Amino acid sequence: MSYAINRLSGKTAVITGGATGIGRAAAKRFIEEGAFVFIFGRRQKELDAAVAELGPNARAVKGSVSDEADLDRLYAAVKAERGILDVVFANAGVGSQLKLGEITAKHIDETFDVNVKGTIFTVQKALPLMGKGGSIILTGSSAGTTGASAFTAYSASKAAVRNLARTWAEDLKGTGIRVNVLSPGATATELAKAALGEEGLKAYGSMTALQRMGDPAEVGAAAAFLASSDSSFMTASEVAVDGGLAQL
Repeated sequence: MSYAINRLSGKTAVITGGATGIGRAAAKRFIEEGAFVFIFGRRQKELDAAVAELGPNARAVKGSVSDEADLDRLYAAVKAERGILDVVFANAGVGSQLKLGEITAKHIDETFDVNVKGTIFTVQKALPLMGKGGSIILTGSSAGTTGASAFTAYSASKAAVRNLARTWAEDLKGTGIRVNVLSPGATATELAKAALGEEGLKAYGSMTALQRMGDPAEVGAAAAFLASSDSSFMTASEVAVDGGLAQL
């Protein structure tokens, strides 16, 4: 599908966690709207499959957001091929359940290393390549607002991500770079389908005001809006794409 208005024409974007799910859907939408996209993730097979689908305006770099050396390689590749960077979608994230009383230090470290530390360094290392008009998008979650049973570490990490956008909007005053949070709710990604099954998807979908799971493409469309100049007067904001889950 192509769009009448290529809002992202000529722009270069980085999407972490870009091989599957929301990241891949966003990469597809960005490219359809004219962008050149670097996707970054830990699994080579999924990265290769994504690039094969996305076509010639996509590149893949393997690595983890929790490894600063991997991020350095990512941005070196961006600089070598494109010179500048217009959009960073810090989308990589992890989450698993442990109830209060069962939480371990390892569980907390694994969650915060990716969701918080990884987000911080994904953005910080991108800044030398960015300039006026740049857009930074952070993936939050409805769980960061509402909380979720047995998701202590995940919910807390996503609440932290929400505050990063507020803090960085202050830090980035005068640069012309915007930073916003995109917060999905129940979304039918490949991971969710495998973990929940058909009945589980229906159960989670029924919790939303729209009575269904979201499609990754719907979140990708919102990411394209935040990446484009259509959202040029937005910074430090949170855009919820959650079927009303955290809004009611």
